[in-house]
Amino acid sequence: MEFKLALLAVKDVEVSKKFYSDLFEQKVVLDLGWNVTFSGGFAIQQNFAWLTDLSEEDVIEKSNNMELYFEVDDFDKFLGKLTSHPEVEYVHPPRKHEWQQRVVRIYDPDHHMIEIGESMAVIARRYLKEGLTAEETAKIIQHPIEFVKMVQASL
Repeated sequence: MEFKLALLAVKDVEVSKKFYSDLFEQKVVLDLGWNVTFSGGFAIQQNFAWLTDLSEEDVIEKSNNMELYFEVDDFDKFLGKLTSHPEVEYVHPPRKHEWQQRVVRIYDPDHHMIEIGESMAVIARRYLKEGLTAEETAKIIQHPIEFVKMVQASL
């Protein structure tokens, strides 16, 4: 068995397609009109209740029990892009976790939660370029030493 993708129920496939294409630079790899698959490995589906034989009331909005996760190399640039979308509802404003990753969580037009985090490789690179050892960096960013050494090898 092979996992293929996550599918999000949406009210308006065109609104969601524009949202993910514009804000997250997702490329459409398959567009069936009512179902769209993106390059990031997820899809959106209009008329989900019909597809699954559920009632409209059983398709819950804003469940806050899962999220799509994206990483960006330039977190500040993404935040600037996000401000050009005043319609976006925030789960929380940008914050920094103890492992030094800056993140922001927002809702898509159908209230699916999305987390956008600063790339952990970018964070590791920053500490390594400041002269910290791989071991020190791994401890600060709370990632395996193997990950940090892989990043270090790419410098």
